[in-house]
Amino acid sequence: MQFRYLSLVRQQAPLEHCITNIVVTNFSANGLLALGASPFMSAMPQEVTEIQNFAQALLINIGTLNQSDVEAMLIAGKAANRTGVPVVLDPVGAGATLFRRKIVEQFLAEINFAVIRGNAAEIGFLAGTDWQGKGVDAGTGADSENLSRLAQSVAQKYRCVVALSGETDFISDGLKTYQICNGTRMLPKVTGSGCLLGAVIAAFLGVSPPQDYFSACTEACTVYAVAGELAAQGLSNEYGSFAMNFINQLGAIHETRLADKARVLAQHE
Repeated sequence: MQFRYLSLVRQQAPLEHCITNIVVTNFSANGLLALGASPFMSAMPQEVTEIQNFAQALLINIGTLNQSDVEAMLIAGKAANRTGVPVVLDPVGAGATLFRRKIVEQFLAEINFAVIRGNAAEIGFLAGTDWQGKGVDAGTGADSENLSRLAQSVAQKYRCVVALSGETDFISDGLKTYQICNGTRMLPKVTGSGCLLGAVIAAFLGVSPPQDYFSACTEACTVYAVAGELAAQGLSNEYGSFAMNFINQLGAIHETRLADKARVLAQHE
């Protein structure tokens, strides 16, 4: 596949409005800055509509919800829909509690999302499938064929692109599905690594036309996975060093290295 959106992110520095969780705010902002995007971290209901007038992308991440956040997310999401700004949903722990289930269902009913990013348990919840998860963790026991179909089914259900992340990532628009075979076992050991992926996806959508969101999302996930591989080189269990290396790699990676390292497979029914 062709890689063209990474350079556009760096050239255009899209302003991304992140309504995300308190655990990952710093890591997400630093990752976006390293990549070349411009994060705007605000969850104040009184200003989110105004922010959508100049933002190029919106991330909604439900990791640490409160009622004020929910209000801000609904207002911002609807404002983004009115202005044509792409919205990414990260339904962290979507099926873990009744409160989260109800909030996610409300968001999906009232906001049009360009991309939904989640792990197997979260995407499984959206599909109505009983996947094993622990808290906000991904769960285990899934094979590639089932994960590919899971991503495809949720993409069809909500008419959007789905990025199912895990040991390998599956990206689907309901018709086409790609498997990204890059990555590292160290990424899940860094708090907020999945949440930052959602933010990176939103940045790529911010420089992409709507008809190419699938390609932009696939490229974002590939950049992320390859950066993780490069950051893990020479490390075993040094997770703190890995986290710093990973931010560095997000800033250093370029299309030539990406094309050389990427392992993206088209899935066939």
